[in-house]
Amino acid sequence: MISSRIIGFLILFLVSIDLVLTKKMKEQEVIQRVLKDYDWRVRPRGLNSSWPDTGGPVLVTVNIYLRSISKIDDVNMEYSAQFTFREEWIDKRLAYEKYEGADNEVPPFVVLATSENADQSQQIWMPDTFFQNEKEARRHLIDKPNVLIRIHKNGQILYSVRLSLVLSCPMSLEFYPLDRQNCLIDLASYAYTTQDIKYEWKPEKPIQQKDGLRQSLPSFELQDVLTDYCTSNTNTGEYSCLRTNLVLRREFSYYLLQLYIPSFMLVIVSWVSFWLDKDSVPARVTLGVTTLLTMTTQSSGINAKLPPVSYTKAIDVWIGVCLAFIFGALLEFALVNYAARKDMTQVSQRIRQMKQLPPDGYRPLSASQGRSSFCCKIFVRRYKERSKRIDVVSRLVFPIGYACFNVLYWAVYLL
Repeated sequence: MISSRIIGFLILFLVSIDLVLTKKMKEQEVIQRVLKDYDWRVRPRGLNSSWPDTGGPVLVTVNIYLRSISKIDDVNMEYSAQFTFREEWIDKRLAYEKYEGADNEVPPFVVLATSENADQSQQIWMPDTFFQNEKEARRHLIDKPNVLIRIHKNGQILYSVRLSLVLSCPMSLEFYPLDRQNCLIDLASYAYTTQDIKYEWKPEKPIQQKDGLRQSLPSFELQDVLTDYCTSNTNTGEYSCLRTNLVLRREFSYYLLQLYIPSFMLVIVSWVSFWLDKDSVPARVTLGVTTLLTMTTQSSGINAKLPPVSYTKAIDVWIGVCLAFIFGALLEFALVNYAARKDMTQVSQRIRQMKQLPPDGYRPLSASQGRSSFCCKIFVRRYKERSKRIDVVSRLVFPIGYACFNVLYWAVYLL
């Protein structure tokens, strides 16, 4: 019993001696050592041994965590995005695993703090990344700067920053509001060419999305997020570039309730005049003019939310055809009114001719009697007035024509 206690005490004594002899370096000491004689103005050496002088370009691995997308503006063709932007590269000058030994333990990584003026307090070299289609940008400084710089013991650097950007998004509105838009996030190096910096997407999950991001947009749905490369050549050299493609589909339910169904009903209401009597001039004129002005006002309200483009949009086709049908119904009444006056003139002429019949009561037949089909004869006998015939024909022609237009319109813009 006593011997086992002695053996236990000896083990504890040896472990405590080993812990005392093994010294763990503090982060402050590691940072002071690696930053001593470090020049942040010189880019690190690449990892390509075939380039004996510079080691080739620095490989910068990029990863983006999308937090929110908002304010998609069709007039200014821009959108706002907030995301966490991460870059990783290797700078062997900052590797501190050489300080690790049997009697010295180093932390797996150290965090380098930054101040609010990050540009003035830069301590290590970082890629000069900029966003090519950026209009406005800001870093988040509340409560502290949302920046992380992590230095691993093998010299690998992780730089993470939270950004809010307003980015340009040139839109193609031919199919508006049944359109899909591709909005880009292009990032590249401003000063370093491909001989100095080469950007690459992270192999696994280069673009991460916050939960619920796809359904968070009020007027769009985020269908897909694609990654690509957009390396460009300019007069000053070739620059590495990464591209994020956001595929956005416009939500159609708002336009269906606010535009398509009301305009569809206005066109149908304009056809009510075909069932009104030709003598109801105030009613038919008021109905036609009111529907025409309402449709024009609705068209102006929709176009006020869109930029003045040189091509025809899907909404222009719809509004234009609806206006044409409403205007056609108004012109149809003008034609009916004209035909009614002609009918009255013909009736008065027939009365005069009846008074001027010869004494025997017979009138010679005209040699040019036109031949018509049986259906036409029935139609003419049933509707003897030409104004009534025009109304009856319009009751069929207008709905059939509008139905054909709807079939063609939705087949072209939906399929």
